[in-house]
Amino acid sequence: MQAPSIPVDETQRLLSLHSLRLLDTAEEERYDRITRMAQRMFGIDICLVSLVDAHRQWFKSKTGLATCETTREISFCGHAILHDDVFVVEDASRDKRFADNPLVDGAPYVRFYAGYPIQSPEGHRIGTLCLVHSEPRRLSAAEELTLIDLGRMVEDEIRTSAEAVVDELTGVANRRGFHLFANQTLAVCRRTGTPAELAFFDLDGFKQINDTYGHAAGDELLTYFAKLLIKCFRDADAIGRLGGDEFVVLLVGSNGESDVALNRLLVLAADSGCEVRQKLAWSVGVMRFDPERHMTVESLLVEADSDMYDHKVSKRAANG
Repeated sequence: MQAPSIPVDETQRLLSLHSLRLLDTAEEERYDRITRMAQRMFGIDICLVSLVDAHRQWFKSKTGLATCETTREISFCGHAILHDDVFVVEDASRDKRFADNPLVDGAPYVRFYAGYPIQSPEGHRIGTLCLVHSEPRRLSAAEELTLIDLGRMVEDEIRTSAEAVVDELTGVANRRGFHLFANQTLAVCRRTGTPAELAFFDLDGFKQINDTYGHAAGDELLTYFAKLLIKCFRDADAIGRLGGDEFVVLLVGSNGESDVALNRLLVLAADSGCEVRQKLAWSVGVMRFDPERHMTVESLLVEADSDMYDHKVSKRAANG
């Protein structure tokens, strides 16, 4: 086994890594969503956001793996950060650098590895977004570009880690956070041909609820609705609150899954207990992503918003 060499900028690299204060922090949905999406898009066992510390690699996000860290000496990511480009091992069992590595000889029985070297805002390679699989495989040129795109999404999340991207009331993405993630994601979908849908929600009669029951009850209803969205949509779907009583969900890799989630949302909402929750109702518009028509998430939002308004008008007409 060949242990990874130490980068020439190691001191500055570690200072840059530690200044981000990401090591040993809690899991965050914005990173986990990227690793889940990568695992599904590439069809691999494991996807990680790995940060390479002085003597260990620690996983800020991990999909398909329970371990939180390994020693740096046996890490594939320690090798990946020595390169500017994507580092690929097609069959670790046939590569003299890794053939007797304990991660190859034992669980998770690594055969394929591909790692994009993540750079800190100062330009130091601090870790990777990496793909791991238990069978040998190759990474096509198109797949490599996709991994680069996803890796840059991780870098963008790191750069904005000190900025507010989460709605304080509901815990889902705020307008800025949703737009950042959605625009990056749709760029990947456009290039790879991955389907996507956007659902735009507006709560019906919300002002009247605030006027009748008070703003505290209105805030509780907004929080409750956000929790329902989290329960009903898939883990990899991006949920955001645009402001007021408007919510959005971006479904990546979706071929009509929004219908299933919307039906489940109706069922769960019908089981609400307290009086205010029983007032919960919404209008929704769903728009399928068209890479020729939707150059940004804003254009997709406009069409989904229009579809939502049509739904609201039809409900009013039906109710007289």
